[in-house]
Amino acid sequence: MMYTKSISSVLKELQTTEHGLRQEKAEERIKKYGYNELEEGKRISVLTIFLSQFKDFLMVILMIAVIVSLLIGETADAVVISIILFASGVLGFVQEYRAEKSLEMLKKMSSPKAKVLRDGTEKIIDTGELVPGDVILLEVGDKVPADCRIIKSYNLSIDESVLTGESVSVTKTSETLTEKLPLAERKNLVFSGTIVTFGRGMCVVYATGMNTEFGKIAKMLQSVKKEMTPLQKNLEGVGKVLGVSALIICSLVAVLGILRGHEPLEMFIWGVSLAVAAVPEALPAVVTITLALGVQKMVKRNAIIRKLPAVETLGCTTVICSDKTGTLTKNEMTVKKIFFNDQIIEVSGVGYIPKGDFYVEKKEIDRKNLELIGRISALCNDAKLVHEKDYTVIGDPTEGALLVLAEKIGMQKSDLEERFPRKDELTFTSERKMMSVLNDMIYSKGAPETILENCSYIYDNGIREITETDKKKILEINETFASEGLRVLALAYKEGGILEEKDLVFASLTAMLDPPREEVREAIKICELSGIKVIMITGDHKLTAKAIANELGIFEEGDIILTGRELDELSDSEFEKIVENVKV
Repeated sequence: MMYTKSISSVLKELQTTEHGLRQEKAEERIKKYGYNELEEGKRISVLTIFLSQFKDFLMVILMIAVIVSLLIGETADAVVISIILFASGVLGFVQEYRAEKSLEMLKKMSSPKAKVLRDGTEKIIDTGELVPGDVILLEVGDKVPADCRIIKSYNLSIDESVLTGESVSVTKTSETLTEKLPLAERKNLVFSGTIVTFGRGMCVVYATGMNTEFGKIAKMLQSVKKEMTPLQKNLEGVGKVLGVSALIICSLVAVLGILRGHEPLEMFIWGVSLAVAAVPEALPAVVTITLALGVQKMVKRNAIIRKLPAVETLGCTTVICSDKTGTLTKNEMTVKKIFFNDQIIEVSGVGYIPKGDFYVEKKEIDRKNLELIGRISALCNDAKLVHEKDYTVIGDPTEGALLVLAEKIGMQKSDLEERFPRKDELTFTSERKMMSVLNDMIYSKGAPETILENCSYIYDNGIREITETDKKKILEINETFASEGLRVLALAYKEGGILEEKDLVFASLTAMLDPPREEVREAIKICELSGIKVIMITGDHKLTAKAIANELGIFEEGDIILTGRELDELSDSEFEKIVENVKV
């Protein structure tokens, strides 16, 4: 396990150094390990896609009916059935072929690059050319191209929500970890597909392609046994019943006719004609057209359906296990509450849209009274709020939430930085748990306990000395916010021209949340009315998960929240006993 090994041991095992691989060595390793890509299943040819439309039992019966109709001289019947067969096959083929092409285009849209050390110099290469032993450099905004062990971390934070579901960025370290840990707690590793939100780092690649954590998931998905959909099973059943029934009835008719004195050949023709008439030729076409209409509706909702019967399968769903971050929620941290001037202030608005109002006990207050909070939030911040089609954040989502708060108050980061440029800074680290900058004065933010340790004063309608009673009250409010599933940061400031983190003035607590999507509550209600159970899956803390599940209407009194560790400790029989009550 790479996270339990020292940096020197990892480099030795991978036969590399901090200066990276030689180019010749990297080329040799590509031959040994292959390209850093997820393997695709066997590519399906156009002919295979077309022929697969005629595999259903009912379609086979119709093809037999065509052959028999030709043999007995019923050419018109054979032509009509053939046209229906062909039309049904073409309709299904066109839909599946378009879906395959759409997925191929999506894959080609991105051509990621990686910054790597080769021959001791920095180079930009395609991520597909990375091999175990390569040393890569990461900075804000980069997508991690492979699974790596961190060699050096300069306040490196990673958004691992795509892998773990945890919406808060994880602060990374280069230190060796000793105990056995779940994936989300291996803080000296970075994983393929995750995003750098803060700081920078140097890492050595130890797994690429299908050997990465994402590759393992892809491998499991590829090994899943393909099963027939409920519709396919039903149609096959109908086909078999019709086929067997037609054979039995036609045989009886033929035998009875012969017993009554008719010629055997004449009765055979009658029997076959009856069998052909008994087969519902239009059924495959009706089913295909109906499913194709369903696919078109799904396309309008931005969903690509590969196989037509998958539309009907969705209608048979009884349980939906949904990821929280980015699916049930926006994956956009938003400040919901502020404790300032001995008041709890509620903030309206969702996501990164910088529009919202401020309320105390449901009465709107003047945002000008919060300019101090806006100034600290904007200046003690390394993120950027970008507005193109939508509002997005470059950098840490938590800092993004503070930027949005500042803009709601009416403070623009660019304007403030132009007036009060940054002169010095003390960056956030997992040890210090706070960040401070020097502009026109000192501005700080960080964990409430850490900020309070460095505060001698408090802003309470003016600056006064902070008391133990003040600190106790602030920590109690912090606990209350945390129990509601909110992530809390404290803000502080101090006048002065030298950057030092002591004798600060406590300003406020800011409590933020990754807000639920507006449409989710209604969707969950519709699922429940349809008899579908919704289970939320997340990497968040238990309290945060419970708060979100409560807000969405997923969790009720008596339901169970199961953590990853608790799940690992349960036997299959123990899990079966409680699974019906597990909602998170």
